Amino acid sequence: MKSEFKYEKLLQYGTDKTKYLKLPGNYISVKKAFGRKFLQLKPEALSILSETAFHDIAYYLRATHLKQLAAILKDKKASDNDRYVAFSLLKNAVISAEGVLPMCQDTGTANIIGYKGESIITGIEDSEALSRGVFNSYTKNPLRYSQLVPLSMLEDVNSGSNLPAQIDISAVPGEEYRFLFVAKGGGSANKTSFFAETPTILNEAALTKFLDEKIPAIGVAACPPYHLSIVIGGTSPELNLKVNKMAAAGFLDNLPVKGNRSGIGFRDRVWEKKVMEIAEKCGLGAQILGRYFALDARVIRLPRHAASVHISIGVSCNAHRNAKGKITEDGIYIEALEKNPAKYLKGVSLKGQETITEIDLNRPVAENIKKMSSLRPGALLSLTGPLVVARDIAHARLNALLERNGKVPDYFKNHFVYYAGPAKTPEGMASGSFGPTTAQRMDSYLDSFMKHGYSLVSLAKGNRSQKVTDSCKKYGGFYLGTIGGAAALVAKENISKSEVLDYPELGMEAVRKIEVNGMPAFIISDSRGGNLYAQ
Repeated sequence: MKSEFKYEKLLQYGTDKTKYLKLPGNYISVKKAFGRKFLQLKPEALSILSETAFHDIAYYLRATHLKQLAAILKDKKASDNDRYVAFSLLKNAVISAEGVLPMCQDTGTANIIGYKGESIITGIEDSEALSRGVFNSYTKNPLRYSQLVPLSMLEDVNSGSNLPAQIDISAVPGEEYRFLFVAKGGGSANKTSFFAETPTILNEAALTKFLDEKIPAIGVAACPPYHLSIVIGGTSPELNLKVNKMAAAGFLDNLPVKGNRSGIGFRDRVWEKKVMEIAEKCGLGAQILGRYFALDARVIRLPRHAASVHISIGVSCNAHRNAKGKITEDGIYIEALEKNPAKYLKGVSLKGQETITEIDLNRPVAENIKKMSSLRPGALLSLTGPLVVARDIAHARLNALLERNGKVPDYFKNHFVYYAGPAKTPEGMASGSFGPTTAQRMDSYLDSFMKHGYSLVSLAKGNRSQKVTDSCKKYGGFYLGTIGGAAALVAKENISKSEVLDYPELGMEAVRKIEVNGMPAFIISDSRGGNLYAQ
């Protein structure tokens, strides 16, 4: 049979119903040549849009996301812990919307996906102007610099500006420049998984079994409740993963719901429902067990090579930092995010929450361990007093010191250790946004530390390996989990003092000592070998 050429766009976005806000200023002029109209942009147009976008998504969320969190509070089937987390995240959104403390301490890697109409003229390298906007946003605001740049194969340092950004621009027909801006935190990005499967997985039983295994394996370290994204197919691994990121950000919500012989991508609503059933059934909930592991799911099917079935699974965490933007003849526009999240908490209160056990961190660690030993995994604690803060690089340095000298500073023995790295401190405040980081990255160090009497109680977010549970039982220690994604709330309500103890050159990764008041924490792994998630 003779083939006839037929072209259809792979990703058919549909009608854009996004509500936009117009930014002030005149940076666009109309030129005519070759019988056509062209839009000439000043470089500032791109920089201003980028700067505004990364400011806004650090402080504000989409109304749709906030409504989904509020719905958890009204759901009688939600667990007490589901409601507790949702309530805390909404309170966090209210504080963040004041425009001082960003919603999460990990203010993310700047990702920009652009679609540049062929009639747009800039006369510059667009990535440079967009990067200028990223630079301005991160340096002018109390956001965190998380980007490390390599000096050699084994050595890297903080860039001090949160650059470089990841920028991908495609040429398209028309007189419009469209954008997706994403601030992707490390915890969320690290939970993106890619699998090179074979065509044998394309039957209902095999695909269901695969998702039954892989979705719960995401765990809770990346701050659920999640927006799940699953992409099946793709003409390359790179395309599959790019579509996954766009899907998680809600950029592909208007795709068709059926495929055709031209190979268009489509959303499969039936499989989205199945994915949500798997997410609820896994029981991990909104971090501390329950039914709200996910708020929604996108399942997208793409064309593929006959020998390949690429599958990716990704998440956008509860710090759902995404915004669309566009530049047209009429001006520069940014997606309108919700600046009054307090309305979603009106008339809402938590009822039936379990007993809270007060822990005085000014008392010796051994005394507090004895007190916690009468409790079980899942028990809610309130921590007041000094905590030592250390994360990845500090742990690596302290571990090297332990291996070399057989000991580390006493602060690692005399205090609970909080895995975290704050955003910059706003003027007049004790701390910048200061939520927990992913505990799993410190798992390899813990047994050695606990063996020598250090870090007997650690505090962070997410589930950890069996090795940690075993170490807690072996050495009589505890791992406590606190709410991920509520960094502004922690900074404003729980932290009264912060000072650098060690390694000041590490910036946000320096060892710190902080004073906390009523900081919530749940027992995850206890001294008897119990583990909340194993239940």
